[in-house]
Amino acid sequence: MATTPGILTDWPWKPLGSFKYVLLAPWAIHSSYLYFNGDEEKRDLSYFLIFPFLLVRMLHNQIWISLSRYQTAKGSKRIVDKPIEFEQVDRESSWDDQILFNGLLLYMGRMALKSENLPFWRTDGVVMTALLHAGPVEFLYYWFHRALHHHFLYSRYHSHHHSSIVSEPITSVTHPFAEHIVYFLLFAIPLLTTVLTETASIVSFSLYVMFIDFMNNMGHCNFELVPKILFIIFPPLKYLIYTPSYHSLHHTQFRTNLSLFMPIYDYIYGTWDKSTESLYENSLSRAKEVPHVVHLSHLTTPQSIYHMRLGFAAVASKPFATKWRLSLLWPFTCLSVIVTCFFGRTFVSERNTFKALKLQSWVLPRFNLQYFMEWRREAINNMIEAAILDADQKGVKVLSLGLLNQGKELNEYGELYIQKHPKLKLKLVDGSSLAAAIVVNTIPKGTTQVLLRGNLSKVAYAVADALCHMGLQVGTLYENEYQKLKSKITIGSNNLIVTKITTHQIWIVGDGLEEFEQLNAPKGTIFIPFSQFPPKRLRRDCYYHITPSMKVPSCFENVDSCENWLPRRVMSAWRMAGILHALEGREMHEVGETMLSLEDAWKASLQNGFIPLEISSSSF
Repeated sequence: MATTPGILTDWPWKPLGSFKYVLLAPWAIHSSYLYFNGDEEKRDLSYFLIFPFLLVRMLHNQIWISLSRYQTAKGSKRIVDKPIEFEQVDRESSWDDQILFNGLLLYMGRMALKSENLPFWRTDGVVMTALLHAGPVEFLYYWFHRALHHHFLYSRYHSHHHSSIVSEPITSVTHPFAEHIVYFLLFAIPLLTTVLTETASIVSFSLYVMFIDFMNNMGHCNFELVPKILFIIFPPLKYLIYTPSYHSLHHTQFRTNLSLFMPIYDYIYGTWDKSTESLYENSLSRAKEVPHVVHLSHLTTPQSIYHMRLGFAAVASKPFATKWRLSLLWPFTCLSVIVTCFFGRTFVSERNTFKALKLQSWVLPRFNLQYFMEWRREAINNMIEAAILDADQKGVKVLSLGLLNQGKELNEYGELYIQKHPKLKLKLVDGSSLAAAIVVNTIPKGTTQVLLRGNLSKVAYAVADALCHMGLQVGTLYENEYQKLKSKITIGSNNLIVTKITTHQIWIVGDGLEEFEQLNAPKGTIFIPFSQFPPKRLRRDCYYHITPSMKVPSCFENVDSCENWLPRRVMSAWRMAGILHALEGREMHEVGETMLSLEDAWKASLQNGFIPLEISSSSF
């Protein structure tokens, strides 16, 4: 939002929320009906293609968003290092409004101007469009943009756009509604002229709009991609086309590099930034970033591709939940699943900074289901091993294993890789100690007994051992679980019991909790997970705490997406563990049966600013 919002700041359809696309429905249905069921004389390809063209524009923008986030996470050719936070993501989440706006105006313009049955191609129309853009459009935009930087207009309108110092592709269209009206009038100059001179064509319209989208996205992508060889071969090109670093300077310096796409107007009117060429050179030569800590995660469900930071920014900025709207994208979902079957390498999805540490999250392109297929385990282990060796070769200090990348059946909580590569320089961490410490410290004060239920894991054994040592009674429903737990209890094994009574108010649960067991829990039961994945919430009269995690301190930067199902700025224990391992300078691996002191793990998290999460009514 602008500093002092002026009139026509919000889009008219803002109250409609996600239902705003209903506005396009009458025209989309009408154009399709005429094309498929009308007389051949009434078939108008240009009218029919408007709606598919809007969808293509959305796909084009999304490709740029994903590409930009991937490239800036890697670090190579990145221009600005400052962080992006949730506030910016929320501000830019309605980037599709301008596409909806353009669609409505195209439909209404077609009716008003009677521009029916446009030819597919006309050379004179394409040439006229290019000349009108380079002349009147660029010239008028420059002076309008310069006016927007006057205090009166800047504080009421343009400051909304400049709130994003670090730009993403969609920053290019994050403007108040009033600005978009003027932009459309400017960009309509070539389009209306070709219509009125009867030189318009489907190609001239679509290419011009796609050209604007492409240049806007490129200019705000925050990584340099225009090769230097182009300017060497044709030096005057620097006056005719801007680069991402050129426009990035406008977002950091504000009053320089004001041109739309052609820097020549900045050179003519004296607003060219003197550091343009040096920033271009430095950005283009910048190498990939080597992090101190890597967290290795993986995809969960097919829909999780949209929740990744590289997916839909607005979806990734909220805790993961299956959404019916994403089900409509099933063709893309199926295609992505097929692609991941042939894509055998991890990729960088996120970068963060914390104190002196550079952090990255890497994603293994495999889904939960594949981890439970015994015949897939060897291939998955090979991929994890390759990621570990790659990180070690790059000079990464610590690598933490997230989600199912550290299962007992898969790799003995990571011990397999240490046995195969005993000379690893990086430290491998499974995070079990911190996860157990968080579970133990989440149990409300004054609790005397708990029920432990779920598939027993390294974390479960550590939790049971700690609670028995503290004098709490730990109950389990099954004899076989009791025997397994008892073999791991060091002190206070008499506090471990088998019980058929499910009246406990505190349940420590993991994967394998049955539905009927959950339904038998008394009203008001608090379910505290010890597993990586949360239990299914079947009860509205009980409390469900989130999986072991803590809130990150304010100095933890560049957090613009949620980690799976966790709330904003909340990090899983397994990911935290790798960071703390590096901060504390620990020289051992935490894999296999190795466990750190739960007390030390807990103290380290608090001393480094991580904040415990309380059980509240929001967990209900």
